[in-house]
Amino acid sequence: MLDCAVLIPEYAAGAGMLSETMGWPQIIALLVLLQRGAEELYSARNTTRLIAAGGQEAGGSYYPVVATTHLAWIAGLFFLIPADAPVSMFLAACYALLTAARYWVIGTLGRFWTHRIITLKGAPIVRSGPYALVRHPNYVVTIAETFLLPAVFGAWALAFIMTAVWAVVLRYKIELEDAALASRRHPHVEPAV
Repeated sequence: MLDCAVLIPEYAAGAGMLSETMGWPQIIALLVLLQRGAEELYSARNTTRLIAAGGQEAGGSYYPVVATTHLAWIAGLFFLIPADAPVSMFLAACYALLTAARYWVIGTLGRFWTHRIITLKGAPIVRSGPYALVRHPNYVVTIAETFLLPAVFGAWALAFIMTAVWAVVLRYKIELEDAALASRRHPHVEPAV
């Protein structure tokens, strides 16, 4: 087998630098970015269909705050956790269970799942699956993921800081969502504008 490091010393130095900057935290951050990108495509498709069917968006101007917070969390995983950070396999397994819960939520909502707040008059209020257990399971999973994934690599400060930021961002998003859905949950209540 040809050893490029012997033939080209710069190759050896570059490979060493790469291993110092790319480890499990960076690989996982890239995989999460790809996963969330695929989810965004699914969300955008559902949003387009719901709007075409007469759906109304609530809190659209707040969506960039949500997206930026999510990207900041992923960037924190990539840039702030050392490449050689130790990995807790137990916490990694817990994160994998959260991913399964995330897709349980997405699957339960099906064509109604979006990153945005879209209300469609006459659409059912989902009360099955994880929604039978918790009113906002997607946000519970998001908060848990935000804390747990940095913790997998021992990045406790990042876990606490980003969880606190997400909690504030999602609290306001939940208020927007609850206001938008109030007239469908309680038909005698006028919808918020």
